[in-house]
Amino acid sequence: MTSVPATSPTPAPRLQVRRQTASGRIAIVLFALVVIGLVAMPWWARTGTIRMILELCCYIAVAQMWNMLAGYAGLVSVGQQAFMGAAGYALFVLAQTFGINPFIAIFLSLLVPAALAVPCYLLLHRLDGPYFAIGTWVVAEVFRLVASNMGWLNAGAGMSLSVMRDYSAFERNVAMSLLCALMILVTIGGSYWFLRSRYGLALIAMRDNPVAAESQGVNVKRLRFMIYVAAAVGCGLVGAVYFMAQLRINPPSAFDPMWSNIAIFIVMVGGIASIEGVLIGALIYFLADRWFGEYGASYFVVLGLMTVLVALYARSGIWGMISKRWDAPWFPIRRHLIIKKENP
Repeated sequence: MTSVPATSPTPAPRLQVRRQTASGRIAIVLFALVVIGLVAMPWWARTGTIRMILELCCYIAVAQMWNMLAGYAGLVSVGQQAFMGAAGYALFVLAQTFGINPFIAIFLSLLVPAALAVPCYLLLHRLDGPYFAIGTWVVAEVFRLVASNMGWLNAGAGMSLSVMRDYSAFERNVAMSLLCALMILVTIGGSYWFLRSRYGLALIAMRDNPVAAESQGVNVKRLRFMIYVAAAVGCGLVGAVYFMAQLRINPPSAFDPMWSNIAIFIVMVGGIASIEGVLIGALIYFLADRWFGEYGASYFVVLGLMTVLVALYARSGIWGMISKRWDAPWFPIRRHLIIKKENP
């Protein structure tokens, strides 16, 4: 009887998960330099330039919050201005009426959109698709009407932030620069960190197929609630910073639906469900607003047509077309499985 020599089992291949890319490392360095540049604006930029950059940062931040809602959580909202106005009014009341330091009041004012987002979501989460979007617009209109009829908010006349006169122009510029940097860190940096976490994996799975994600253990309801509240706080931060720079707030400007239009344009043109698309779309809108804003209504018609054309023929936006040709993400969130061969 012949014996069969035993064969050693084939060793399992070594697997490695790659989460970062060369383009991503370069983008992180550039992002850090941009944040440092924002902090240092009072020493290299004039007041007018700081105000323009602050406006651009507001566009980026509010668009990224809408991108997290619609692009990942599947919650298409046209009423995020409700939380911007709520935080803006909270800032003015805390600073002007109660005498709290306005720079501290900014952070206290974020408690208001966080508290309001909870009952709003409990009211709206039963709606789906276009009904949810209409519901968010109705909520924003209710907020506007309430603010227009509250005497201690000075009703429709609005409020002025006269306490800012106690600070010099340089001190205000320093504060605005720091708040710009903080806004970008919280919205862009925070979104990137979240999307790279295990919650980000669950969010991407939920975006692709909510039913399949829930069958694999993802708590879709809780995750959507978290994103809705986080987006409300992020939009509240934008509103507080923006109206502090304006030094005045009133119901039409605080709850202006134009903010939702801007966010939708930026995300749709730049590329939905991508941080890179938000940055590209915000820059396009900012430059178009600066160059063609004097044309009034016709200018908005052109922007609307551009949004429709992109939605019909390039649904992934400008960044989607770029990424199809060059796989070089600035903020990589995908995980690549690499099989490493053993040396013989």
